[in-house]
Formats: sequence, structure tokens, C-alpha cells
Amino acid sequence: MMEQFRTFWASMPDFQDAAVHLAATLLILIIGWMISNLLGRLVRRLADHSSRIDLTVVPILRSVTVWSVRTVVLLAVLARLGVQTASLVAMLGASALAIGLALQGTLQNFAAGIMLLLLRPVRAGEFVSVEGKGSGTVDEIGLFMTRLVQADGIHLLLPNSLVWGNPIVNYSRNQTRRLDVMLGVRHDDDLESALATLRRLVDQHADVLKDPVPEVMVMEYRDSTVMLNIRVWTLSDKYWDVRFDLQRRAPQALRDAGMRSPIPLREVRTTADAA
Repeated sequence: MMEQFRTFWASMPDFQDAAVHLAATLLILIIGWMISNLLGRLVRRLADHSSRIDLTVVPILRSVTVWSVRTVVLLAVLARLGVQTASLVAMLGASALAIGLALQGTLQNFAAGIMLLLLRPVRAGEFVSVEGKGSGTVDEIGLFMTRLVQADGIHLLLPNSLVWGNPIVNYSRNQTRRLDVMLGVRHDDDLESALATLRRLVDQHADVLKDPVPEVMVMEYRDSTVMLNIRVWTLSDKYWDVRFDLQRRAPQALRDAGMRSPIPLREVRTTADAA
């Protein structure tokens, strides 16, 4: 049986050449695909270990690297199969034009993604708000979509054109942030004592910055309450910790200083009917 197979194989040189050629072509395709995946992982690994590379550009940089290699591999494979790559490239260009006209929205998202990467109004790891669309921590800016992780852990995917085409509030870009905490004291309480108590509280707080100087001020008078405002600066990543801590400790400090909780007061007077 084996001898018959060898005889058959030897009598078909053209088939042998075609089989070898096809095997080599498949080998090029497989190796090229593996190299593209390897380079993609290498780009991500280098980005993770380098402080000079902005994490925002890593997903697109990886995609461009992978598909550039794959495109070259596919062209090489087609060339080995006898396809005229020059005419193929021309045909692909015409097809790309037609597809581009049909997918204007998709191309708009791609162009917006490029602008987001070039001008960098948002970066990976920053907490931003896209007005009217949502807010969250930037996880990834892709070729067509931007992924935000909301405060409750839900992933929000926004087309790049919506991110680029709407006002963006970036809460993390500056290293420091100002926070204001409003409190109330009664009209008949010692106002100067209340101000001094709150000043001591913020002066002793470890996460409140000394520059700019913390302020405690009277903001407004209401029917039965004097509104006080604590205005301090802190590091952006400490913002919510400081806000929650001051909201908890400031009323307690006022109570310890003898201040009473302000409540609405109404004076009711009655007159006896004339005899």
C-alpha cells in the first residue's frame, strides 16, 4: 500500500509542488498571525512597565501594531497564491471609499478617537463627566468607543464622537481640588466661637492643604440659621475622603463647643378676645 502511494506521489510532481507551496503559504499565515499577537502583547507589556507611556494610547497602539503586521502577512499570502496585489490594493481603495461613505458615523467616531488621543482632554484613570451622557473613570479610549467605569462599577460605553462633541468636565487633571462644606448655627449661638471651632478642625486635619489657606466664613443668613462655609483644598485623590470626614466631624465639633442644631423656629402669639 505504501509503495503504491509512493509511486502515485512520484508520478505527480505538479501536485507535490502545489502541496508544498500551499503548506508554505499556510505556514507564513500562521507564523505571521502568531507574531502579530506576540507584538500586541509586547506593546502592552512595555506600556505596563514604562512610566513614560500614557495608558490612554495603549489600546489603539496595540491594535495598530497587530493589524499592521496582519495586513502585511495577508498581502504576502495573497502574493504567494498568485493574486496581483497591486490591483487588489486599488480595488480595496475603491471599496474603502464606498464603505467610508456608507459608514460616515463610524469614521466620525474613528476621527474623534484620534483627536482624543492627540489633544488628550481625557486620559486613562481620570474621572470625567461628559455632560448629558454620563460620568466615570476612563478605562480605555478605543478606535471607535470610549469606556468609562461609573462609580457603581457599571461600564459605560460612549461613541468617541459623543465624547469629543460634548463638554467634558475633568475632575482628576489637576492634582488638587477645592471643596466646600456648608453648616448652620442658630442666630443666638456664639458665632465667633463657632468659626474658631471650625478653623481649629480644618487646621488640624492631616489631609487639608495649608496652601491655599483654609477658610471658614459666614455665607448667608436664613430665617433661623446662620450658614457657615468651610472652604479647603486637598489632593484630588483625597477629595471624597476629606469631604465625608468633614461632613461627619464638623457638626460634632460644633455640638461639643455648645452649639445647638439649627431648627426652624416660629413664634406664635395669641390675643384674648376683648371682653
